Amino acid sequence: MEQQPLVLLVDDEEDLCTLMQMSLSRIGIKTHIAYRLEQAKKFLSEYRYDACLTDLNLPDGNGLQLVEWINQHYPSIPVAVLTAYGNMEIAIAALKAGAFDFVSKPVNQKHLEQLLQKAFNKPQELLQIKEDSLEQKLLVGQSLPIQQLRVTLNKIARSQAPVFITGESGTGKEVIANLVHRLSNRNEGPFIAINCGAIPTELMESELFGHKKGSFTGATQDKQGLIQSAHGGSLFLDEIAELPLSMQVKLLRAVQEKRIRPVGSDCEIDVDFRVISASHQDLEALVQQGRFRQDLFFRIHVMDLVLPPLRERGDDIILLAHHFIQKISQEWAIPQKQLTDRAKSFLLSQYYPGNVRELRNIIERAITLSDDEIIDLQHLQSAPLRYPTAAASEVTEDQHSLRSDILISSKKLPDEGLELYLENIEKDILLNALNLTHWNRTLAAKKLGMSFRSLRYRLKKFGLDTDED
Repeated sequence: MEQQPLVLLVDDEEDLCTLMQMSLSRIGIKTHIAYRLEQAKKFLSEYRYDACLTDLNLPDGNGLQLVEWINQHYPSIPVAVLTAYGNMEIAIAALKAGAFDFVSKPVNQKHLEQLLQKAFNKPQELLQIKEDSLEQKLLVGQSLPIQQLRVTLNKIARSQAPVFITGESGTGKEVIANLVHRLSNRNEGPFIAINCGAIPTELMESELFGHKKGSFTGATQDKQGLIQSAHGGSLFLDEIAELPLSMQVKLLRAVQEKRIRPVGSDCEIDVDFRVISASHQDLEALVQQGRFRQDLFFRIHVMDLVLPPLRERGDDIILLAHHFIQKISQEWAIPQKQLTDRAKSFLLSQYYPGNVRELRNIIERAITLSDDEIIDLQHLQSAPLRYPTAAASEVTEDQHSLRSDILISSKKLPDEGLELYLENIEKDILLNALNLTHWNRTLAAKKLGMSFRSLRYRLKKFGLDTDED
C-alpha cells in the first residue's frame, strides 16, 4: 500500500490551518500544523515530510527564514509560501530564497492541490536523466562555464520559479529550456516552445490564448491556444522581447493568475504551467526605454541562466564538432568522417558570432563537401570567415600561419556595416540549408534547429519565400 503523503502547514491562523487540513485530508494528504517558526523547525527534525507550506508572517520570525533554513538543512523537502493576494514582490523574494512555489491568499483549493502534486512528483529516473541526457545528449562540453551551468541547472530544476535564459543568438537557449523542463518534476507534461518574433502581431493573441468559433473573420472553429497546450508542463517563450506591449499585459496576467481567456470567450480557463523565457536582448535596457513592461520583467526574471558564447568554451568546440559529425552522419546514414589536425586548428581559431548553431552549419557544409573519410581545411574554408577576438589570438605558430592564409584569401567587411554583413551571413546559411535539402523547407527548418514558422518568417524577411499560400 502506498504511503500517505505528509505535509507540514506553518501558519498562526488556526482557522485557516484547520480548513486546509480538512481539505487536504479529503484528497489523501496527511498534515501536521505548526503555529510558530521554532515549532516548525522542531517538527522538521522529528518527522519526514514530503512538502512544507508556510505563511510569511509568523509570531517569532518570517517564512523566508524558514525557507532558507529548510534549504540548508533539508534541501530535498519542497517548501511553498502563502502570500497576500497580489503581493508579487514578496512572492518573488520567496522564490529567489529557494521556495518551490507560492500560493496567494485566499487559497484556491485547486491550485493548492496542483502545487502539492507537483511537489510530490520526484521521478526515480531523475539521476539517470542527468547522466545520460545532460552530459551526453543536450549539454555537450567540459569547459568551466558549462560545468557551472550544470550546477545551476540542477538547482533550478527543483523549483517551480520562472526561469529567464539570456545569451547570444545560437547559444542553445531552447535546448537549455527543454533541459530545465526535463529535469523538473513537470517532465511528464508538455514542453511548448514559442518564438515570439515569428508570430505575426495580428495573430499573436489567438495563437497564445486561443479563440472561440466566430470570434473574428475566418475563425470557423474553436482553437486551443499555445499557453493552454502547456497545461501541466512548461511554456518556453523565446525572444520574449519581441512581444508587443499589449500582449505583455495579457501574458503578465496569465503568468500571475494562471488563468487565460480565449478570444471571443466569456469564460476564463485555469492553466498550470511553468514559464521559461529567453532573449538575446538586454531586457533591463528595454524596460528603461519603455519597450518592455517592468512588472512583467520582474515576474519572469526570478531564476537566471546565462549561456556562454561558443568562443569562451575552449576545447568544447572540438567536442561539439565531433558530436555534430556523429549526429549528422546518423541522420544522413553515411560513414562518420574524421577531423584533421588542420581542421581542428581552423575551428578553434574562429569567432562564431552564430555560436553553436553556426558551428553545426559549418560541420554540415564540410560533410557535404568532403568526398572521403576526412574533413580537412579546404572543406571548412568555404564557410564565411569569422574574425577572432583578441583573446583567441593566443594560439600556436601553426594556427597563426593558418589564420594568415585564411585572412589573405578572405573578403573584407562590406562598406554597409556589421548589421548588413551579419544579415548576408544569415541569408547564406538559409540558402545553404535549402540547397542541401533541395528546397524542402520542412527538412531545412529541422536541419537549422528551428520551427517551420520561424524559417518561413526569415525567408519572407529576405524575399526568399515564393509560396503565395
